[in-house]
Amino acid sequence: MQVAKAGKFLNRAAAFWFCTALIGMLIFTVFIISKYGGSAIQGQAEEVWNAELTHGYVPGKWASNLATFLHLFFAAIITFGGPLQVMPQVRNRFPKFHRFNGRVYISTAFFMSLSGLYLLNTTGTVGGWVMKFGQSFNGIVIIICAVLAYKFARARDFVTHRRWALRLFLVVSGVWFFRIGMMAWFGILQAPVGMDPETFTGPFVTFLVFAETLVPLLILQLYFYAQDTASNAIKVSVSMLLVLCALLTAFGIFMATVGMWFPGLMA
Repeated sequence: MQVAKAGKFLNRAAAFWFCTALIGMLIFTVFIISKYGGSAIQGQAEEVWNAELTHGYVPGKWASNLATFLHLFFAAIITFGGPLQVMPQVRNRFPKFHRFNGRVYISTAFFMSLSGLYLLNTTGTVGGWVMKFGQSFNGIVIIICAVLAYKFARARDFVTHRRWALRLFLVVSGVWFFRIGMMAWFGILQAPVGMDPETFTGPFVTFLVFAETLVPLLILQLYFYAQDTASNAIKVSVSMLLVLCALLTAFGIFMATVGMWFPGLMA
């Protein structure tokens, strides 16, 4: 296969994964807005949030409740605005919107991570210290990527900026990756192998809470390497890996939609 053809294959494989993920992120955005935003508007935040979230609504705890609301609000903005920010069609045709959305996106990612870290250290989370440490790690990596993406944009080093923006896009989606990864695992094995559903602990949970951050970054780095190399074999190999990731992502989205998000809206 010629280098040009291998490069096109690589780009199409990446686009295949992105379009697959975009569908899942839009479904997740609808779930967040409808489930949590709708319950808040209807005055049912305490009932609904406490049934779904570890750090839900606590009467009298205005700081914690505000942090929870902002975290959910930021999550909806991030999940919807992130794909728009990394799409080259939007970036090239609407540069002013790209710059505006970029500022909103980076700021939202930064403050969403701060609110998440605050909640983790005040109200805790399921799964004990492993989940707390893994989710805190994700929040810290988000802040680092947000700062560096902004830094290189300000310096007009757009090649480096784009790579940090893509890293930010992936690590911000850590919670989403966790959910579709867990549901894909359950769907493949037809059982919660490697975890205790009651305590949300076990080797699989330990793996997944760190994998939600590290695995997407690793695959993205392989993609960057494949873009930069002249080796057709590497381009084709990474392309096949991205196709496999797209298929696994599609399966995880399907399982999460029918097993978590759609039933959550119907409840």
